[in-house]
Amino acid sequence: MKIVVLEGFAVNPGDLCWDCLNTLGEVTVYDHTAPEEAAAQIGDAEIVLINKTPVTAQLLDTCPGIKLICVQATGYNVVDCDAAKKRGIPVCNVPAYGTPAVSQFTFSLLLELCNRVGHHDRLIHDGEWNRRGTFSFWDTPQMELAGKTIGIIGYGKIGKAVGVIAKAFGMKVLAYSRSATPGEGDYVTLDTLLAQSDIVSLHCPLTEESQGMINKKTIAQMKDGAILINTARGAMIVEEDVADALKKGKLAGAAMDVVCQEPISPSSPLLTAPNCVITPHMAWAPLEARQRVIDCSFRNIEAYLKGAPINVVNP
Repeated sequence: MKIVVLEGFAVNPGDLCWDCLNTLGEVTVYDHTAPEEAAAQIGDAEIVLINKTPVTAQLLDTCPGIKLICVQATGYNVVDCDAAKKRGIPVCNVPAYGTPAVSQFTFSLLLELCNRVGHHDRLIHDGEWNRRGTFSFWDTPQMELAGKTIGIIGYGKIGKAVGVIAKAFGMKVLAYSRSATPGEGDYVTLDTLLAQSDIVSLHCPLTEESQGMINKKTIAQMKDGAILINTARGAMIVEEDVADALKKGKLAGAAMDVVCQEPISPSSPLLTAPNCVITPHMAWAPLEARQRVIDCSFRNIEAYLKGAPINVVNP
C-alpha cells in the first residue's frame, strides 16, 4: 500500500515523526505541495494525506489509483467530497484534535485585546517605563472580562470549551448553532447574540451559509465597541467591512488567527485597520495537538485497511 503525505511540514516541521505510518505501507513524505505539483507527487499512491492541498475532480481523474483521502485537519472544504464519493473514495478528517489548543488560543487573542501585554512589553524594552518615571502606567485602555457577555457562534466541541473558559472568567455565555433550539441552555438566536454580546467569537465550520456572515449588516446589529474574534475560517468575515468598522470605532477591536487569503495578502484591509491583532493560523499548532493529528491519521488509515473506515465525511 503506497501512502503519500503532501504537506508534511504543516503537521511535522521536524519535532514529531511519521514512524507509525510506516507500519501501514510504503510512505513518502513531501514537506510542501503546490496545487500544480499534486498529481505528480501523488503518482500511483493509494492513500493520500493532505492539509490544504485542493483535491478536485480533475485531480481525482488524473490520479485514478487513489483509494482513500485523509485530511490532516478538521475542516475538509478543500476536497471535492461529492466527486470522491462518486468514485468510491472515502474522505476522512481528524475531528476534535484541536479543542484544547484552539480554545486556549481564542483567549490568548481576547486577552491581548483586553490588556495589550505584547505592546506594553515592547514599551518597557524600549525604555518607556523609565522615561515616564511612575510606578505604573498603561498606554491602552484596559478591559476586565468578568461580567461581560461572550457570544459564541458555533457551539461544537471548541465552542463549548471556549464557553467553559469564559464562565471561569465570570462571563455570561450566549451560543448560536443552526442545529440548536434558542432558549435551551445557553442557546439564543443569532440576532439576539449579535445584539447582546460584548465579544463575538466564531467557531463554526465554513459553509455556504457561514461564508461572509460577519459583514456590514451583521456588524450593524452588534453593540457599539464590541470585540470580534475569529479562529475558525477567514472567509466567514468580509474583511473590508470589519476593517471599516474598526476604523469607525463600531468595533473596539478584532483578533484573527485566520484570514481570507493565507498567507495574508499585502493589500488586506485588516493590515491597516486599528486595534486589529492578526496571527498566522497557528491556534492549532501546539506539539500535543499535532501529535493527535498524526495519531488520528494513523487510526483512519488502519480502520480503512481493516474494511471499516472511521471519521468519514462523505458517507
